[in-house]
Amino acid sequence: MPDPKIKVIGVELEKREPIIYYTFLEEENDDDDYSINTLVLVNSELGLEVGKIITKTKFLSIEEMGYEPNPIIRILTEEDEEEFQKIKQEIKEVEEYTQNKSEEMNLQMRVLQARYTFDRSKLIIFFGADSRVDFRELVKVLAKKYKVRIELRQVGIRDEVKIKGSLGLCGQVACCARFLREFSSIKMELAKTQQMMINTAKISGRCGKLLCCLRYENDFYEEVLKNVPNENSTIEYDGKPAKVITVNVFLKEVTLQVIEDNQPLLIKIPFKYFNENSNEENKTDEL
Repeated sequence: MPDPKIKVIGVELEKREPIIYYTFLEEENDDDDYSINTLVLVNSELGLEVGKIITKTKFLSIEEMGYEPNPIIRILTEEDEEEFQKIKQEIKEVEEYTQNKSEEMNLQMRVLQARYTFDRSKLIIFFGADSRVDFRELVKVLAKKYKVRIELRQVGIRDEVKIKGSLGLCGQVACCARFLREFSSIKMELAKTQQMMINTAKISGRCGKLLCCLRYENDFYEEVLKNVPNENSTIEYDGKPAKVITVNVFLKEVTLQVIEDNQPLLIKIPFKYFNENSNEENKTDEL
């Protein structure tokens, strides 16, 4: 029996973070009260936080979401919004102070972002570093100054670029800083499938990892090349062995080398030939 659908709404806690779905505290509330860009108070993995509604009402199952959603606590009141603005101002001072103190203590770390929980019970500071950092003394200094529970979290280089922002090789703001909410696994096979030159400097982003945009068109290339043989493979063509010299996805043709009269001969074959032959083989298998 399929999971029942739950009425939920998508909330963003920080820009470009994954969407988290929440239920409504009171079913009788009008959906108009929860319009896009409305600020709401919610419980997150960090604690009590302010989030922004970024989707319309949806009906999703727990299986689709991957978790059981919590209810929205309330839409922010005027007092809540005033407090939220104060917190945002204080965060800037926290980030600056933490960076200065880390430099004084010769800690090789880059302070990226600080977040207070709405009830000020916890202060979370995210940082980047090229190696492991012993920040225990820094935590003591911060706890003494701010008198709250302090949590320092080191993030990976991809998340660091996402938080700080950067320009991509295309000249636009990097995808992770512009619209990507989650990172996909990017492997060298994607570049090979798309017949790109395997020069890591040209297919890597500011983070030093392979470009996220290699993922965008990969489904197209996989579909186009589905029945096409790989370069350097040997196939049978017209009853003779033939070596695949090149596969040109843009011209949609394969260059084969066959031997005739003891001489190598290059033949260009359209992708359509391999697709039609594949269809014929499938029909034969069905029979």
